[in-house]
Amino acid sequence: MIRHLVHLRFRQDVSAETKSTLMDKLSGLSGHIDGITDFQHRPNVSVETPLVRGFLDMFWFDFRDSGVRDVYLNDPVHQSIGAEIVEQLEGGADGVFVCDIEV
Repeated sequence: MIRHLVHLRFRQDVSAETKSTLMDKLSGLSGHIDGITDFQHRPNVSVETPLVRGFLDMFWFDFRDSGVRDVYLNDPVHQSIGAEIVEQLEGGADGVFVCDIEV
């Protein structure tokens, strides 16, 4: 299984409602791409503020295998949602950090 972790640094003017709408759109990918086994999103509650560097939101997908992850990465619906998210981030693509791990 592949866990795809995504950490986000939203601009300060982005509302909680906008963030929630974006997470709802991502959640919808679970029914769109076969092999997504879980989707979660959470705020970062770390007290190590200097090390957090503003990455205060995160989400993750669990994929059955790397093949499903690759389908997700190339999926036009995912790419469209991703572009919407990047528009809301501090520094655009510099406001996202991605890490994939085997679980």
